[in-house]
Amino acid sequence: MELDVHVYACSVDSMFVHKMWDENELSKMVDGGIPFPMLADGGGNLGKVYGVYDETAGVNVRGRFLIDPDGVIQAIEILTPPVGRNIHETIRQVQAFQHVRKTKGAEATPAEWTPGKMTLKVGPDLVGKVWEIWKPE
Repeated sequence: MELDVHVYACSVDSMFVHKMWDENELSKMVDGGIPFPMLADGGGNLGKVYGVYDETAGVNVRGRFLIDPDGVIQAIEILTPPVGRNIHETIRQVQAFQHVRKTKGAEATPAEWTPGKMTLKVGPDLVGKVWEIWKPE
């Protein structure tokens, strides 16, 4: 599936730790290892900018940021280590943001929207009538 996005991972670990983690752990879960660059944020500077650096632990907590082509953050997800991520939801959100951007905001994607499903036409006529127009299956 081609989404026309750039994906990066970032942690306070060095590139050497990333290499070891990819070779000894990730490559056993993902054929060929992690398919995107892993950035080293040794001082936590990038994590501080995005609000995910934990000063006490000296680590970046798990965060996911969807940033549009204009550099505007459209979505943020912060997870603690015990909770895993859902790549399918991330992909769905990317597709939804791309669709809204393509329509220049004229269409909105309701909850549970996936490509091919109905969108909502944004405007005054939609106010107070969303449920009449959008009836989830």
